[in-house]
Formats: sequence, structure tokens, C-alpha cells
Amino acid sequence: MNGASREALAAARERLDALTDNTSVDAAQLADELAAVTALLNREVSLRRVLTDPAQAGEAKAELAQRLLGGQVGGETVDVLAGLVRSRWSQSRDLVDALEQLANIADLTAAQRAGTLDSVEDELFRFGRIVSSNTELRAALTNRSATKAAKSELLGSLLGGKADAATERLVTRLVTAPRGRSLETGLESLSKLAAERRDRMVAVVTSATPLSDGQKQRLGAALAKLYGRRMHLNLDVDPEVLGGIRVQVGDEVINGSLADRIEDAGRRLAS
Repeated sequence: MNGASREALAAARERLDALTDNTSVDAAQLADELAAVTALLNREVSLRRVLTDPAQAGEAKAELAQRLLGGQVGGETVDVLAGLVRSRWSQSRDLVDALEQLANIADLTAAQRAGTLDSVEDELFRFGRIVSSNTELRAALTNRSATKAAKSELLGSLLGGKADAATERLVTRLVTAPRGRSLETGLESLSKLAAERRDRMVAVVTSATPLSDGQKQRLGAALAKLYGRRMHLNLDVDPEVLGGIRVQVGDEVINGSLADRIEDAGRRLAS
């Protein structure tokens, strides 16, 4: 997003955080309802354009949203949408993207309250690795001719009872309503959102053999000092790394042995 849309989304995220700080708000239900509104506005292009029309007063658009959804979803969901349509958007599709992101954040908030956010982060990462290594599974999950019900049933057999409920909801929404994104891109975005809930960056660490607890702690501390933020390590093992490690933080890739990289991180901090 750019310009007005970016500012509108930032303000909406602050409002959502303030809303879900109230423990009486069911964050998981809010997520489901925001996802339903996302699907509605993704489908109803004319309505989306009306709600983002810069020529219309923000309050008038908020009242329209309240009339359309009042009684169909909870008051919290109506309030979130009303706040969104009062804002200005660079393009109408940005409103749908924002709603989808807010739905995902609400689900991650539910996991955070339950103390399972770390598990959700790890499960999203692991599921992404499974998908990338299993071409038949990826084909089944991205098959455009398959129904949403069939995909949901497949995901239920894979994740039901084995993964956190928030993970299952997030992945199911992504798979059944990809909205033009690749599955890998969507999973990466979810992982980043999960990390942000803890104000952490994500480092994908690939090593030839599993890292010891001490190695993980030293690497995490070095990366946290290097980037100035808490770091969540997504760990993967690949024998082809040949005794070293590969660390990716965002678009930056660091290759080399563990000892060399920690030492280098220390030198960069000192310089």
C-alpha cells in the first residue's frame, strides 16, 4: 500500500489493538466476522467503490456500512469497518487488503491471549516448508477447480487436532480465498504478522545439523543486537548446507559458519 492507504491501515491497526485490549472482546469471533466482510467486499466491487469514494463524506460511508451490516455481525466488527471507510484509500482494493490483514491480526491476538502465539509462528513456518517440499499437496491446495469445502476438508485432515486452532483458521482462509497470491507468499505474510505481534523480526535459519540450545541463544542474541529488534528464529535442517548455516532476515541473506557469522556480527556492532 502507498500514501493514504498506508496511513489508513496503520490507524486501523491501532484501533484494532485498542479494541482487542479489552478481554471481553472475542478476538477469534472478530477475526471470523472481519474475514466474512472481506469476502463480501472482495465480491461486491460496486459496494467497495462506494465505501472508498473520496467524493463521499466519511461519516455518510460509515452510516452506510452500519446499515448494511448492523445485526449481521457484532458491534465490534461494524465499528472496525466504520473506522476504515471514514479513512481515505488510494484505491478501493486496498480496503479489502486491510480488512483481511485485520482479520489475521485478530486471530493472532487470540493466539497471543491463549499463550500459543509462539506455536502458531512455528506451525506456519513448518506448514510452509511442507508445502514447498510436497508438490502433490501444493497442487491440491492451489487447484482452482477444487471447491472451498474440499480444500477445507483436506486442511482439516492435515491440521485438525495437530495444530493450534488459530493456525488452522489462518491457513484455511489463505487457501480457500488466496485473492491472487501464491500460497508461499501468503504464508510468509502470515509469519511476518505473527512476529510483529511480539515486535520481533523473523530469521529463517537453515543449518546442516540441528543447532544446540546454546548456539540458538547466541545466534538469536547476535542477530537481535545487529538488527535492533527481538528476533524469532525459524529453524530448518538441510544437509546440503555443508556444515555452515544460512540466515535470511527479510531480503538479506547471510551465509557462513555459525561461529564466523556470530563473530562477524560482533565486529559489525563494534564498527
